[in-house]
Amino acid sequence: MALGLKNNKTTGISWLDDALLLGIMASLAACGLIYEYLLSHYAGRILGALEAAIYTMIGLMIVSMGFGAFAARKIRCAFTGFVVLELLVALCGSLAIIITAAVIGFGQQFPLMLANTLGLPADHLPDGGFIAKLQNLSEYLPYLWGLILGLMIGMEIPLIARVRQSLSEAHLLHNAGTIYGADYLGAGIGAAIWVAFMLAIDIQLAAALTASVNLLAGLVFIWRFWEQIVRVRLLLALHFVVGLILILLAWQGPSWEQDFNNLLYKDKVVYAKATRFQQLNITERLRGQGLAPVYSLYINGRLQFSSSDEHIYHSFLVHPTLAASARQQKVLIIGGGDGLGLKQVLKWQPEQVVLMDLDKDLVQLFKQAPEDMPNALARELKRLNGDALNDPRVEILFDDAFNGVDKLIARELSFDAIIVDLPDPSHPDLNKLYSDFFYRKLNELLSADGAITVQSTSPYHAPHAFISVGKTMASAGFDVQQYHHNVPSFGEWGWSMATKSGDSPKQRLTKHLNLPADETWLTPGLILGAFEFPGDFYREKDEIKINKLNSLQLYQYHLADWSENR
Repeated sequence: MALGLKNNKTTGISWLDDALLLGIMASLAACGLIYEYLLSHYAGRILGALEAAIYTMIGLMIVSMGFGAFAARKIRCAFTGFVVLELLVALCGSLAIIITAAVIGFGQQFPLMLANTLGLPADHLPDGGFIAKLQNLSEYLPYLWGLILGLMIGMEIPLIARVRQSLSEAHLLHNAGTIYGADYLGAGIGAAIWVAFMLAIDIQLAAALTASVNLLAGLVFIWRFWEQIVRVRLLLALHFVVGLILILLAWQGPSWEQDFNNLLYKDKVVYAKATRFQQLNITERLRGQGLAPVYSLYINGRLQFSSSDEHIYHSFLVHPTLAASARQQKVLIIGGGDGLGLKQVLKWQPEQVVLMDLDKDLVQLFKQAPEDMPNALARELKRLNGDALNDPRVEILFDDAFNGVDKLIARELSFDAIIVDLPDPSHPDLNKLYSDFFYRKLNELLSADGAITVQSTSPYHAPHAFISVGKTMASAGFDVQQYHHNVPSFGEWGWSMATKSGDSPKQRLTKHLNLPADETWLTPGLILGAFEFPGDFYREKDEIKINKLNSLQLYQYHLADWSENR
């Protein structure tokens, strides 16, 4: 009897061995799930389309796990095979993110390096044809890692089952059920660890920590089944080598990965932060000759604002809305956690502003600069938003707007003006915040003589999505008119303004246009001119559908339009 422990009377396996194997299985299941999250999380945050990345990654890994389960039958010695397997899973799992970041980063920089070598002008970068295809292919690397890891993870259950059976004196009637039970429980624990802990740490550090569990499982297995493993000393030595690699990746990997990710941006990344909800990058472009640097904020790789022209976007978002509202005392802002729109709102001297944003870390970045932020950047961010987030008239709520507005309705609040400054509907999760259902909620919060404006993506790059936003707001009981203006960093951009009763937005603006005295850039003429569109712009309006909740209609329009008109 191993270690003198009492045997399980039913299986003949000592309690120690059984608990050890089931514990290892549960731990590995947790690791397997975390690898799925890690890879899809990276693909989504760095490459965009988070939801699609998650669904694709889970599907690919499940399929490859199936092939892995079949492939496990070819492994002769389950004891040795399991140790080698965990060694490979730990190595691949820890390196997948950083290798992917390196390949994609250098792929983006390669045309510039080639142009510098050949002395080509800046507008003649060799970034088409074969190079463009390589760049596009490199973005699928996370899915390749998913296939590889899925294949290996799929072998774990069959190998543990064979080990458990070989240690038994009789056929194990419930072998598969017992192991699958441990697997499911472990996966649940993995999901909890991911949500509670790993979402808040650097993704490369999370990968190294997860891989260390695979490595530890292999070491424990070696300790317990030393005699049954072939070339056990060599495998033990390799475990220590991989252990050193994991320590190095946990220590330096996050900064290396960030350096590689920074290569994706044209300007220098001067600050980066991963929050629970998104990846934030702030870039700096020096211009020399005494000109101030240009700072840009990217969320999940998508430009949110550039300090060079953010005033154009936010002026057009805010001032027409407040000018069209009968009063400007109570204002609701949904999104806009950078405080740039809020700065424009405060020019109207409101009594109260409620700002609702999902990401507390993002708001905190613009409210009180963290210690690790460069001083010059901290000063510039505070200058850009005028320290508006610390204004005593501002109430900041951290909530998912879709559910958060219900709490405002429950408080029986109403607002003179509502400004919706959310990211484009570029993935399914945002679709609900552009739905008819959500706009009906906002209708309840808006005063009868108030006005609401929604940022509505580009009318020229995404015309179907732009028109759909307007039609969806109209279906929620609003009188809607749309307007547009050029924001150099974004291109031609559009907004949808609506009222609940009385005159239309443009009629109100024509009659009552009155901008605050300290707004010197935006003029009444610019505002009224922004409502003009080409004569045939709305020719397909009747065929364009509204975005009903759960229809994903707007997401599909946005995806198709930007793919066609990029």
